[in-house]
Amino acid sequence: MNKAYEMYTDEELIDRIREGEERITDYIMDKYKNLVRSKAKSMYILGADNEDLIQEGMIGLYKAIRDYDAGRDASFFTFADLCVSRQMYTAVQAARREKHAPLNSYISLYANMTENGSDGAETELLEVLASRQETNPEELLIDKENVADIEAMIEKELSAFEKQVLDLYLTGMSYSQIAKVLSRDEKSTDNALQRLKAKLRRAVRKDTF
Repeated sequence: MNKAYEMYTDEELIDRIREGEERITDYIMDKYKNLVRSKAKSMYILGADNEDLIQEGMIGLYKAIRDYDAGRDASFFTFADLCVSRQMYTAVQAARREKHAPLNSYISLYANMTENGSDGAETELLEVLASRQETNPEELLIDKENVADIEAMIEKELSAFEKQVLDLYLTGMSYSQIAKVLSRDEKSTDNALQRLKAKLRRAVRKDTF
């Protein structure tokens, strides 16, 4: 990266881009490429190709540079984070529609993942969901033969919005981040998250006992 730009804030650099210093765009793209890669790792559990997600994320980052308004938006980092996440999730949804894939073809409650998409011990998604509910994960574990039933329940019982919230929640996003990506208010997003958790707990307990 060009060290000459390191002494300036992102917002100052965006202003200079607006004044015609377009080469600064390459500097910001390079500066935030690790943010894109990190988000691609978490979105990968939704069934998308990692390299395709990185490409989409870079498109989202470019849009953030192009559209950032210091008078309207929060910090550039926050705005870029939102644009990258939204671009990636839109791509995941588009690919899913093209394939007409059922729910269990792109997510499994027993798929192995690492907590928050980072390196570490593998954890089952159901355990992650359970631990966030402050419930003993062992209480919610089910036989693998019943996973299809749970996934069928998700397809049948969850609304389209709840499925979107579940998708993004399993990538490690908070409800406030999810609200921004889906362009919904935080209250309705948190309510949807609580509803879907309750539905999942009922379904898991039904199949366990």
